[in-house]
Amino acid sequence: MTETHALFTDDYAATADAADPLRRFRAQFHMPRFGDVEQAYFVGNSLGLQPRGARAQVEDVLDKWAMEAVEGHFRGNSQWMTYHALVGAQLAEVVGAQPEEVVAMNSLTANLHFLMVGFYRPTTERPAILMEAGAFPSDRYALQSQVRFHGFDPATDLIEVQPGTDGLFGMDAIAAAIAEHGHRLALVLWPGVQYRTGEAFDLAEIVRLGHAAGAVVGFDLAHAAGNLPLRLHDSDADFAVWCHYKYLNSGPGAVAGAFVHARHATTDRPRFAGWWGHDAATRFRMGPDFQPTPGAEGWQLSNPPILGLAPLRASLDLFTEAGMPALRAKSERLTGYLEALIHAQLSEVLEIVTPADPARRGAQLSLRVRGGREQGRALFEHLSDNGVLGDWREPDVIRISPAPLYNDHTDVLRFARAVRRWSETR
Repeated sequence: MTETHALFTDDYAATADAADPLRRFRAQFHMPRFGDVEQAYFVGNSLGLQPRGARAQVEDVLDKWAMEAVEGHFRGNSQWMTYHALVGAQLAEVVGAQPEEVVAMNSLTANLHFLMVGFYRPTTERPAILMEAGAFPSDRYALQSQVRFHGFDPATDLIEVQPGTDGLFGMDAIAAAIAEHGHRLALVLWPGVQYRTGEAFDLAEIVRLGHAAGAVVGFDLAHAAGNLPLRLHDSDADFAVWCHYKYLNSGPGAVAGAFVHARHATTDRPRFAGWWGHDAATRFRMGPDFQPTPGAEGWQLSNPPILGLAPLRASLDLFTEAGMPALRAKSERLTGYLEALIHAQLSEVLEIVTPADPARRGAQLSLRVRGGREQGRALFEHLSDNGVLGDWREPDVIRISPAPLYNDHTDVLRFARAVRRWSETR
């Protein structure tokens, strides 16, 4: 049997799964069903699966509410007054930050707006924001509205870097754009992973280039947090925002995250203030003047939704146990296996849009079906009808994202076999 054909065998996938040091974590999640079997679920980049421990964390909050009512704010290790801090150290470990640099609050786009109050300070000389063309619409809407709010024109002051003919950006294009527009830039806002193509970026180098041009640098890490090993503190990024409902498995509409670098811990930059961001030592004195808590917590506005934070605790426990280095290593194995199967027997059907270099991608491969959008939709629907769930991104991309906490080689093989069966009927 040739090596190419061996990749498509049950024995190959089963042997790889048996050798997986993280295989036990799959049992810690509720796997969606497809008839009598588990679904091959590859949509953790849109909504991560439910950790089995999430229900207990939510019920603990409900029980505390039932039995203690308002006193639940002040009693026990999981008291609500400091509940948000229970996730701080673990969250900092996931994103490569110091605990005081991160906070779980609000939603991603709300956090982006609130942080831009302080970090996007345009002037007549420097009004511009640099971003990627084809960004997720939420980011473009937010940045466009911020430019308008400050009295500038998005047509000239929202600068969108265009990808190359392969749909990818690469550091050369980013560096060239910063070099060309640097004298006008107030802010560089870039993704950790481009949502449609799965291209990952060198955050530290983007920060270096942006700062050298005199701009503030922030990141949208919606597709990077919990996916790639991040070093936010060491990167010297000014700020970052992300969601927790994708790779961090915290439920639909989960409370989001934010990072503010330690050098801004006691910044006098303007911000929209709220009572919960006030220094905890004097918060209950109810004084008229806002005294921000040092660090990221000082950017909070309202008390956090405890029921919303509870599932995040369950998920972060799993990340802490597994460790980001081991998760990244498995992610590379799974994505590499997916890539190898496509190159071995499916290259006449699928084109991989995502970079081939593992350092330039995370768990996701974005796939374009040869033959155009109609063929792409037909394959996507065939996969769904056969218990293999990816997601579709217009105009012509199927995203397949093997999440290392719960996906395995057998899932990936199911995807490849389903594609092959479809192709044989065309």
